[in-house]
Amino acid sequence: MIFDRLKRFSIVLEGAEQDGPAAFSPGQAVSGRVVLELAAAARLGALRLRAMGAARVHWTESRSAGSSTAYTQSYSDQVEFLSHRDTLMAPPDNGEATVLQAGKHEFPFTFQLPETLATSFEGKHGSVRYWVKAKLHRPWSTVKKAKKEFTVIEPIDINTPALLAPQAGAKEKLARAWYCNRGQVSVTAKIDRKGYTPGEVIPIFAEIDNCTSRAVVPKAAIIQTQTFIARGTKKQKKSVVTSITGDPIPAGKREVWHGRALKIPPVGPSILQCRIIQVEYSLKVCVDIPGTSKLLLELPLVIGTIPLHPFGSRTSSVSSQYSVNLDWLSTIPEQLEAPPEYSAVVSSPEAEQSLAPPCRSELGDILEGPFFAYIQEFRFRPPPLYSEVDPNPASDGIRPRCMTC
Repeated sequence: MIFDRLKRFSIVLEGAEQDGPAAFSPGQAVSGRVVLELAAAARLGALRLRAMGAARVHWTESRSAGSSTAYTQSYSDQVEFLSHRDTLMAPPDNGEATVLQAGKHEFPFTFQLPETLATSFEGKHGSVRYWVKAKLHRPWSTVKKAKKEFTVIEPIDINTPALLAPQAGAKEKLARAWYCNRGQVSVTAKIDRKGYTPGEVIPIFAEIDNCTSRAVVPKAAIIQTQTFIARGTKKQKKSVVTSITGDPIPAGKREVWHGRALKIPPVGPSILQCRIIQVEYSLKVCVDIPGTSKLLLELPLVIGTIPLHPFGSRTSSVSSQYSVNLDWLSTIPEQLEAPPEYSAVVSSPEAEQSLAPPCRSELGDILEGPFFAYIQEFRFRPPPLYSEVDPNPASDGIRPRCMTC
């Protein structure tokens, strides 16, 4: 039989490491070859190739129909992203089999990925997978199959206005135990932006006020939420990606985080555009309050694939070091008011002093920090040199105008 003579039947993708999956982006061309190695001459039929990509979800739930009756409800759905077929070796028109001699034979192939694809993903109740499968036919014999999976990564650029916008929030909770008021706990938190990439550090600025009679413990964590959708029903799975724990805050005290660092570990990017599978992230700042439930403040995150540009990172570091005061969060009115007149806020002597450039002794170490480096990015043309000579003298042929006429 042919399979006694078949030494190797596999698929090799360009750009793939040894025994590892290759990674591609939507819209990119995928190239490779089917390798067929024979120990002796063999009669073969067709060699066909198929590339597939799909998102699938499936889970079951137990239902009760009465006191003694129960049944299992199944939920499943599928979205197809990629379907490509190709014939690498067709049988002759006369219906005879093709004879290949002993040795190594390679059949190259190329196909184009669609412009819109979801990132490869493996979850508890669903997955997004892409693969290439080859089938080798031979008369009067079973079909030999070879399969090779590859990874697709949808690019998410965090250098967009929506993902560069700061995220902030505030929340408070009244601690009660046995119907007694034990005081109030409040938390205010802010991060520089919404979009981050794996390996980056999120600086957390927060204020935690403990007005209770017992110590509380602040914590921060990155939460991943997987959402699976089928037949109008959702199934979610939440997991903690990474977390940090602050020092206990005594009763009646306040704790301030001046950019507490939380590093993002290697995780998959967000999946936001798939109809049946979504992967979302959030930063949760919580306070453990003894005797009652936790105080939770959630800020949305997007994990991208294209990191912050160098100029964007410089401005981000500036905002991290000089945006510590969070009092403005509690003073924002529900309806915006018109700003006051400038003269009502700053008098003329104060205005002249505030507009004058600061001395180097007043700035101190700031001149050596990133803030001064940021200011130096903007250079203006110097003003012209002062001169007593009019650069545009009046012509002798022009009669001067009488100011009394």
